[in-house]
Amino acid sequence: MRPSIVTIPDLKKKAVTGEKIVMLTAYDYSFARFVDEADIDIILVGDSLGMTILGYDSTVSVTMDEMLHHAKAVRRGVKRAFIVADMPFLSYQVSEEDAVRNAGRFLKEAGCHGVKLEGGVDMAQVIKRVVKAGIPVMGHIGLTPQTVTALGGYKVQGKDAESAGRLVEDALAVEDAGAFAIVLECIPAGLAGLISQKLSIPTIGIGAGLDCDGQVLVVSDILGLFERFVPRFAKQYVNLAPQIRQAINDYAAEVREGRFPSAEHSFQDGDIPDLAPRAEDRG
Repeated sequence: MRPSIVTIPDLKKKAVTGEKIVMLTAYDYSFARFVDEADIDIILVGDSLGMTILGYDSTVSVTMDEMLHHAKAVRRGVKRAFIVADMPFLSYQVSEEDAVRNAGRFLKEAGCHGVKLEGGVDMAQVIKRVVKAGIPVMGHIGLTPQTVTALGGYKVQGKDAESAGRLVEDALAVEDAGAFAIVLECIPAGLAGLISQKLSIPTIGIGAGLDCDGQVLVVSDILGLFERFVPRFAKQYVNLAPQIRQAINDYAAEVREGRFPSAEHSFQDGDIPDLAPRAEDRG
């Protein structure tokens, strides 16, 4: 018997009892089914789809319509997991009204259970407004991909005392604003552990060590499907890209050589009705 639908109280209970929370991205119906059937706690419809699915150079180009399109597909494949959608760049930074409106679309139109947005102290008021509207929010601090240029590139955050202190302040501000959980990305393990101790909401690490309450990775990374680069913090559990490439090449070769379709993959005369005209039809 499969576990029941995951709720926010379930996630908070796991953090209290020490049971690790498992979070993974999904971007379409097929992969959402695979992830959900593995009893993953949280499925993130990440704006990382801009790079892994849509071929953009970064997450900045992803639009609300693109996120909603993929979120709807994921929702159709999920029966159990808690679904969180990334709010794309400029969908929540311009005004609090925009933030509430766009966050609400993920729940109302796509059927997601919550949204994730990047930022700490600077986004606390936005988080508070979205939460007040009845929309669960997951925070995200540390390396925030939507503002990676301002951070000086894809670098570990909080390596000195001053920046570490700011991250602690960010985490506390996100919690005080009403977020139900927070992602800590590319933060030294010791600092991430300290933040996890200070917060009463679950922390989800990505490149932040073992002491977070849970972990998240990009599904394309763990399956070896994204070949442009593999982050240091991502573990590749299987390398599917060469297998997929070989399968496609084999198919193309068999078609060109006349070896596909074989009799096994073709309908024979006995498989179809006799289409010859009957005597009575001929008058």
